[in-house]
Amino acid sequence: SFLKNYFENKNLLRKKGISALVTTGPTREYLDPIRYISNESSGKQGYEIAMALSKVGVKTILITGPSKINFSKDIKVEKITSAEEMLKRVKEALPVDIAICAAAVSDFRPAIKKNNKLKRHLANSAILKLEKSPDILEYISKNNKNRPKIVVGFSAETENLIENSLSKIKKKYCDFIIANDVSKKNSGFNVDYNQVSIIDKKGQINKISRNKKSFIAQKVVKKILDELLLDDKNIN
Repeated sequence: SFLKNYFENKNLLRKKGISALVTTGPTREYLDPIRYISNESSGKQGYEIAMALSKVGVKTILITGPSKINFSKDIKVEKITSAEEMLKRVKEALPVDIAICAAAVSDFRPAIKKNNKLKRHLANSAILKLEKSPDILEYISKNNKNRPKIVVGFSAETENLIENSLSKIKKKYCDFIIANDVSKKNSGFNVDYNQVSIIDKKGQINKISRNKKSFIAQKVVKKILDELLLDDKNIN
């Protein structure tokens, strides 16, 4: 296994006290008590990454939006609903060595949340005013005081995958971007398979063909740990 050397060095990684936070799943931005803006993210890919990190001895916190996953007791899981709540939990979790933002955070949220259900007859001519949700990836990347050694973002696109992802890595100051095309029905959102490209800040692209999200997670974790431990002579 390509993670064999890390599994063998599990105790060593644990002794080093390497820590990570992973965000996963969608967020829900409520318009009224029952309606919300969200997306199709299942949270599976981020969960598998958190599990892979935990298995090699990295102390891992998983911050997750609403999900149907039956989470393992081996990792610390913190459940949130909105982007604002996710940002708050992320701030509390810092500092860490590695941050992986796999969550599909809603980019927009209703500017006003109604206290009561919006009635149909009143909604006929209603214009939904939106405002931007907090950018959690950017907050972590540009955090001068507590910036993790490695910051990884996810880029879920439906077109111009590589072009948009290269632009995102520069704009968000990430060390890696995991680019995945969510327009395909057999990979990406809400399925057990994925197909991604790992892009580093030099623009180098490492494509991983369609496979189970658990396999993709191991590949991603190996890439991150290789980068983190590049200058560490204790791990061969």
